[in-house]
Amino acid sequence: MSEGVYSSLSVTATRFRSIERKIVGLFPELLGVGGIQEVGRQTASALADIATRHKYSTHFIALNDPPGTQSFGFENRNIQFHGFGRSKVKFVLSAISLARKDASIAIAAHPHLAVPAIWMKMASSPRLPYIVMSHGVEVWSALPSITRYALSHASLALAPSSDTAHRLAKIQGVADDKIRKLAWPVTPEFLRMAEQPSRLSLPKDFPQGKVILTVGRSIASEQYKGTDALIRAVAQLKSTIPDISLVVVGTGDDLPRLRSLSYDLGVSNLVKFLGGIPREEIAACYAQCDTFALPSTGEGFGLVYLEAMAFAKPVIGVACGGVTDLIQNGVNGLLIPPHNLSRLVEGLGTLLGNTTLRRECGLRGAEIVRQRYCFETFESELEHILAECGLDCSPYLSVLAK
Repeated sequence: MSEGVYSSLSVTATRFRSIERKIVGLFPELLGVGGIQEVGRQTASALADIATRHKYSTHFIALNDPPGTQSFGFENRNIQFHGFGRSKVKFVLSAISLARKDASIAIAAHPHLAVPAIWMKMASSPRLPYIVMSHGVEVWSALPSITRYALSHASLALAPSSDTAHRLAKIQGVADDKIRKLAWPVTPEFLRMAEQPSRLSLPKDFPQGKVILTVGRSIASEQYKGTDALIRAVAQLKSTIPDISLVVVGTGDDLPRLRSLSYDLGVSNLVKFLGGIPREEIAACYAQCDTFALPSTGEGFGLVYLEAMAFAKPVIGVACGGVTDLIQNGVNGLLIPPHNLSRLVEGLGTLLGNTTLRRECGLRGAEIVRQRYCFETFESELEHILAECGLDCSPYLSVLAK
């Protein structure tokens, strides 16, 4: 081999060592409460695991978290990120700066972050792949044109359910061959709590008797979740199921309206509102209830259904949105038509009145969760998705291409 070739290979090897293979994650929020925040934490944790295996580094930034270096714990490890206190300008400038420093793959954990992701690509290299995650209702109507453009030009777009994937294509204009389904998982910690429910402590106001549980934010802009329908259903069922109760777990500005409704219908003593309780007590509510119900017409996925299923509880949901991926009617719960109070009453009455059906649906639901919706499955599928976008591609080949 000639001296010139040796010299060329030496220069290439030096550049090879200088390249930092990096996964950059853009998140709306990682420290808050809610389904999007929970899946964000699990996504960041999975990315950290994947990066370690493939000798990548990670850099995570979150728009709405407090400014500065932050962290959260997940499975005995500490995941660090940088918050920007809702400063969009600083967030975008940081994303672009990271792209210019040898970013290998960018992941935007919400459709609204697709625009910073495409700006990262424009500022660094046309070869920079970026992936955009969607969640549900945010893609049910047309996004601003610049966001749709950035979303449609992503390397891949992820959807947690078949319904959300369909809406990405039909409403947002994302090509079908760019869409991948990636279902949200139940956290390992939550599954461990489900394995030992007797160790969990119930909130002091948890009722006795036949208990319906619903979990979610009670805010005025999300009345589609259907808590008011559950209160009306309890009012109709109390004469045939005297020991019925409804437990509403969650906080929000719609609670005064819901409390007022329970008073007006004469069931204020049967409806318990539990807000601001710790995660362990929420898990105990799942363990102790008889059935879980969320008659929502706006769920892009519905992590709370899976949490109830993890505790072997039958679930009731509306046959629309992402719920149809999770509930098999008559198998692990019941699907009812949207905005149909009589069918909701019928479904609740059927489950509360049939111990055998509740047990069979609950056991099947617990099996489904552990087979399809555990963190390990989520991480494995995310790793395959990253591989489609160049994860672990040889830096040597990247150097030669420059």
